[in-house]
Amino acid sequence: MRIFVNDKPIDLISYDELNPSKSYESVYHQQEDLTAHFSWKDDVLVHEPSHDLIIRLLYMLRTRKLKNLDSITLVSKDKAALKKFVKSRFSIIKAAGGVVSKKDKMLLIFRLGKWDFPKGKFEKGETPKQCAVREVEEECAIKVKAGKKICSTWHTYTQDRKSILKKTYWFEMDCVNDSTMAPQEEEGIEDIRWFYEGDAKIALVNSYPSMRYLFKQYIKTHLKPQIL
Repeated sequence: MRIFVNDKPIDLISYDELNPSKSYESVYHQQEDLTAHFSWKDDVLVHEPSHDLIIRLLYMLRTRKLKNLDSITLVSKDKAALKKFVKSRFSIIKAAGGVVSKKDKMLLIFRLGKWDFPKGKFEKGETPKQCAVREVEEECAIKVKAGKKICSTWHTYTQDRKSILKKTYWFEMDCVNDSTMAPQEEEGIEDIRWFYEGDAKIALVNSYPSMRYLFKQYIKTHLKPQIL
């Protein structure tokens, strides 16, 4: 599970998921005194973090611009308990959206000064896929057909002094009809465009880390097998 806190990724993993080929600049164990020498730079790994440490990490991530930090990985023998505690620190909101393709192009929207993928919050009684289709069609004024799920992204923000953790379900989508395509201006969408994959990658430099993560997950599912 990867959560983006103030655009910094925190990975919550089990020891089975710990990649032996990945190197970490700083590695800590819970029995150490982390308060004096915790490094907020590059990639950090913490074994068996206590609840108190998790609370302090989340607070620092939310309140400080940690320009030199690339990622934090929390690893535990009980991943389920780790995830449960982290999620308990937030109010959970669910949303869904899609990566829409038309032949060899994909659709991006421009909102709040950044390129993004269309998405929105659940309405009562909706499934993730139903929500994703409705939101994409409303925000882009197109018709789509949803396919398989790509992944879920998690990111945090503050609203009315509450810490929110937003889970967004993402689906592959094919464009059925874009003859009336237009940005939903009342939702703050200023522009909407079809991009070739390479151009989309460049556009997403001006986006959120969670959207670049989604883009990478989408591309992974569409890698063409090499012909030997």
